[in-house]
Amino acid sequence: MPFELVPAGTNIDFIGKRRIAATVSIGLLLAAAIAVPLLGVRLGIDFAGGTEIQVRFASEVAATEGHIREVVAGCGVADASVVRFGGAEEFLIKFPAATEELVDGALASDTCPLGRADRQALEEFRGGRPEDADVTGQIVNVLSHALENSVGPLKVDRVEFVGPRVGDELRRDGINALLIAGVLILFYVAFRFSTRFAPGAIVALVHDVGITAGIFVILGLEFDLKVLAALLAIIGYSLNDTIIIYDRIRENMELRTKHDLEDVLNRSVNQTLSRTVLTSGTTMAAVLALLFVGGPVLRPFALAMTIGIVVGTYSSIYIASPTLLWLEKRFGGSS
Repeated sequence: MPFELVPAGTNIDFIGKRRIAATVSIGLLLAAAIAVPLLGVRLGIDFAGGTEIQVRFASEVAATEGHIREVVAGCGVADASVVRFGGAEEFLIKFPAATEELVDGALASDTCPLGRADRQALEEFRGGRPEDADVTGQIVNVLSHALENSVGPLKVDRVEFVGPRVGDELRRDGINALLIAGVLILFYVAFRFSTRFAPGAIVALVHDVGITAGIFVILGLEFDLKVLAALLAIIGYSLNDTIIIYDRIRENMELRTKHDLEDVLNRSVNQTLSRTVLTSGTTMAAVLALLFVGGPVLRPFALAMTIGIVVGTYSSIYIASPTLLWLEKRFGGSS
């Protein structure tokens, strides 16, 4: 006898709770919309422009995030993010693209060692002559020298720089990718099922992306390419769960009239509940492993996916199906 996680004949009244679910979803989306102008959106260096340095200290050096942040701030880089990366002696240092304020802070610092070439390059940047990428190399040199003098011997393993114009382009491309994915999904669902089904899938996807992004804004977390990749993955994941439920709804609609549609939707959700729980549970287990042991580099992606799996599973049941019910009641037909 096959194993069933959810016993056959389970009849939970999901659709009957649709108004409560809609109230919760609208509240979360409103909170996200209000948080954007009040708290602002923190953009990572991928979108806002900036520099990322990966440094490795000697094994005998007892480096800490706080000490590194203090040294970097002493060189005028007040907004730097410092996280431990990989081994105990490896760290990632991120700071915004070079600005006059950052350069002024480095030049005015008493604790930051500046060589003649470094000081000359920074003073020329303040005069508006070199490009951002030129002075970024000088700031990296200044920081590495300061860290070596104040913390201990180190090696700079990697330096990545994203200019403001490149960041703007990446941000536009990311938004366009989300919009194009939504439009293509709209056509796909309309072609595979009917035009009545497509709006529910799109509403669910907008709901999932909006709430996931809103939680990031409310918590003050950064948006970067890893989070964008997670949002695109959430779209695909949520659509997969919605399609499974829609497919069962279509099968059951062929056996009953539209007057029994609410019962058909409940029956369909319950019949696919075992598959939904298994799919969400196994995916969540893998994502939680990334979240807790994947390290700081993968943590933003894993956190966004964790939120997205919960919200995506919820929306397939409480958003996509009730939207179909509303459209059928308002416009009639079940084709």
